[in-house]
Amino acid sequence: MFPQPIKKQPQAAQLAYKTMLPIALLLWLAPLLAVALFSIKPDADFTSGNYWGLPSSFEGAANYGRVFFDSDMPRYLLNSFMITIPTVIGAVALSSMTGFALGIYKFRANLWIFFMFVAGNFVPFQILMVPVRDLTLDMGLYNTKTGLVLFHVAFQTGFCTLFMRNFIRALPFELIEAARVEGVSEWRIFWYVVLPLMKPALAALSVLIFTFIWNDYFWAVVLTQGAESQPVTAGITSFNAQYRAAYHLMSAGSIVAALPPVAMFFLMQRHFIAGLTLGAVK
Repeated sequence: MFPQPIKKQPQAAQLAYKTMLPIALLLWLAPLLAVALFSIKPDADFTSGNYWGLPSSFEGAANYGRVFFDSDMPRYLLNSFMITIPTVIGAVALSSMTGFALGIYKFRANLWIFFMFVAGNFVPFQILMVPVRDLTLDMGLYNTKTGLVLFHVAFQTGFCTLFMRNFIRALPFELIEAARVEGVSEWRIFWYVVLPLMKPALAALSVLIFTFIWNDYFWAVVLTQGAESQPVTAGITSFNAQYRAAYHLMSAGSIVAALPPVAMFFLMQRHFIAGLTLGAVK
């Protein structure tokens, strides 16, 4: 029913696996390696068609210097942090409380409300482009970081609630019953009993949401414009001129933009893996 471990496969299968794995890894990393290579090439290499060869001269310091000091990239990075961090805090905080309510309390509409949170994840976000843009215009939130934060919190809470509710239902209910017998209020049960047990889930969910929001491009273009509110994913396109694109600067900006979520993952890697695998085995 389940695939056998590679060590139990025949020698021919093991040899094919060991041969194909590095090839697949190189193919998967090829676009990332190409962007890193482009970021240290001079602009002349692109006009001369030297896309995949070695750089005619190494201009990494000049390219990254122009990204940081001759463009609005620092402003775009700051905007991304000002959008992503409040979104992560808001979505995780709301989903912790809704997950607690849906996972602990038994009431008639519990399952239907949970289905409403889940159903929102299956709505194609492209069809929401026009109504969400009109809503932000009517509320005076268009082209503001606040509007983008509120939208992301609302859109991510459904997935986060699904994650938190299932995690909380796996916790030992006897702990909550014992706290209730001792006369502890429901709010204190959530804060002092349930929330400490949710630390692995909180860490895993924070990393996921941070990555989702930081890498968002679609809503950054739809709901914002200009350096005063756009995040870094949309700001990278500012290196495009009217008739040509500065690919070397766009590549350098892409590398810079990718560093925060990568650093976030490696800093939270232990908690992230623990949160995803907790409860996977008995």
